[in-house]
Amino acid sequence: MRNILPKVTAEHPATLALERRGNTLRLVAGGDWIVPEAPRLDRELSHLDFSGARDAAIDAGAIQKLDSAGAWLLLRSKQAMERAGARVGEFLVPEQYHPLLENLNRAQGAAPILGPRGPRNLKEYLERIGRATIHVLQQGYGLLSFLGQITVENLEAITSPRRELPFPALVHQIEETGLTALPILGLLSFLLGVVIAYQGADQLRRFGAEIFTINLLGVSVLREIGGLIAAIIVAGRSGSAFTAQIGTMRVNEEIDAMQTLGLNIAEVLVVPRVLGLVVSLPLLTFYAGVMGMIGGAVMCYFDLGITIPEFMRQLEGAITWQTVLVGLIKAPVFAFIIGLVGCYEGLRVERNAASVGKLTTRSVVESIFLVIVFDAAFSIFFSVIGI
Repeated sequence: MRNILPKVTAEHPATLALERRGNTLRLVAGGDWIVPEAPRLDRELSHLDFSGARDAAIDAGAIQKLDSAGAWLLLRSKQAMERAGARVGEFLVPEQYHPLLENLNRAQGAAPILGPRGPRNLKEYLERIGRATIHVLQQGYGLLSFLGQITVENLEAITSPRRELPFPALVHQIEETGLTALPILGLLSFLLGVVIAYQGADQLRRFGAEIFTINLLGVSVLREIGGLIAAIIVAGRSGSAFTAQIGTMRVNEEIDAMQTLGLNIAEVLVVPRVLGLVVSLPLLTFYAGVMGMIGGAVMCYFDLGITIPEFMRQLEGAITWQTVLVGLIKAPVFAFIIGLVGCYEGLRVERNAASVGKLTTRSVVESIFLVIVFDAAFSIFFSVIGI
C-alpha cells in the first residue's frame, strides 16, 4: 500500500522568547506552532514567569504555520499574562490565522483580540516576499511529486491485469462531474455564444462583412472558448468539491481509518475522481461548443437575418475537423490538472474546519491558473506546428 498523504511535520521548528524591558513583557513566537511542536511549547511556556509587569504584548507575526493546538497555546499565554496583572496591548498574528484565533477566543467568551499588523519597513516587505516565494516553490514541488504518484496509480489501474478499475466509483464521478454540470454549462455556453455573435456582428457590420460573424463564432467557440469555459466551470464546481470532500474526510479522520484497514487512498479516492473527470470533460467541451454555436445561430437569426440553413453552410466552410479536434485534445489535459489539484489540496487539509475552506479556495484558484497557462501553451504549440 502506498501512503500518499503528506505527513504533518514542522518544517520550521517553533520558537518563543520572552523579552522583559522594565515593566513591559513581550512574548515573541515564530516557526510552526502545530500539534507536533505542542508538547515542547507547552513545557517551555509553563516555565515562563509573567509576574511583575504592567504591560505585555504577544508578537506572533513570524509564525509560519498555526493550527488549533498552537492557537490555544497563544491564547493561554495571553490569559496567563492577564492573570499575572499585565495588560496585553498587542496581539499580533499573520492575517490568515486571525479567524482561527478569533473563533477559539470567542468560544471561551473572551473579548475580541487585536488584529494583525502589516509590514512596517522594507525588511518586513522583503521577508514577506521571500516567504511567499518559498511557499510557491514548495507548492510546485509537492504538486509535481503528487503528479508522479497519481500518474503511476492511473496507469496501473488502466493497464495492470491484476488490478480492476473501480467502475462503480468511476461511473458515479462521471455522473457528478459531467451529467449534473450540463444545465449550468449549457446555459452559460449559450449566452456566451450570443455575446460573441453580437459583438462580432457589431464590429463586422462597419465593413459590410456580417456573414463572417459565423466564421468568428465557429473558430473561437469550438477551438478555444468552449473548452476553456467548460474547464473553468468544472474547476469551480468539481475541483472545489474534490477538495472539500477529501478535506472533510481528513478532518473527520475517515482517511486515517481507511489507511488502518489497509486501503490504498490513491486507488479509492483519487483515481476514480481523476479518471471520471478525464472522461467527462471532453464530452462537456463538445457540449459547450454545440450550445455556444446554437446561441450564436439564434443571435445571427434575430440580429442579422441569417437563417439556420445559411448559418450551417457558412459554418461548414469556416471550420475543419482540426478546429474541433484542437478543442477536444486539450480537454483531457485540463481535466487531469483539475482533478490532480483538487485531490492534492484535499489531502493537504489540516485537522480544522478553517483549513478546508482555505484550501478549497486555493484549489479553485490554482486549477484555473494552470488551465489558462496550459491553454496558452497549447495555443503557441498549435501555432508553431501550423494547426
